[in-house]
Amino acid sequence: MEKKISKLSDHYIICGYGSIGKIIVDELDARKMKNVILENNEKTYEDLESAGHLSLPLDATLDNTLIKAGIKKAKAIVITVKSDSDNVFITLTARELNPHIFILARASEEKNEIKLKRAGATRVLSPYYIGGKRMAQILIKPTVVDFIDIATLENNLELQMEESVISSGSSLAGKNIIQSNLRRDYGVIIVLIKKHNGEMIFNPQPTEILEEYDVLVMMGKKEDMIRVSSHI
Repeated sequence: MEKKISKLSDHYIICGYGSIGKIIVDELDARKMKNVILENNEKTYEDLESAGHLSLPLDATLDNTLIKAGIKKAKAIVITVKSDSDNVFITLTARELNPHIFILARASEEKNEIKLKRAGATRVLSPYYIGGKRMAQILIKPTVVDFIDIATLENNLELQMEESVISSGSSLAGKNIIQSNLRRDYGVIIVLIKKHNGEMIFNPQPTEILEEYDVLVMMGKKEDMIRVSSHI
């Protein structure tokens, strides 16, 4: 197992395979995105191993565990263990071992979100807060929530929302949205552009200039999204 993991790069490390960790792994697997699971519960690890998941039965709070999981070559680490104090400790260790990695951390209590950010987390989410907000939105804006689900769920065949980065040297760089012909040639709609400096441009105008490393959030049919991703 360790030999297979040592060959990985640009993969995702999932710390904790509880109810949240399982959902994350299922989503990554559905998109064939490489991931390694750290789970020190013996029974859970046996189940993971039997299912063919790349996993290690080790304590994620230890430096050597993250190193064995390939932290220095990983694209991101998701920290979802039950203890907020452990989440803070893992975040500190991960940031020290890989200063550039994307760290997504779970906070069970709202008061601990700031601690996780100080420890080096890129993003911090509270499942209870998000769950409560979503339930409220279903009551207030049910049609909006239905539309978001249709556009973002992997198993929907009619409409999907995806993001792609304009690569260095792309033919799209320097062109505006009209000149890019993304709508004409691929049938996709650009709903948001995240500039390389972090600026968000919602519902961009047709004259908006595209630049290298811009992130395009697009909406369209599944087959069109697959075609356009290879073009960008």
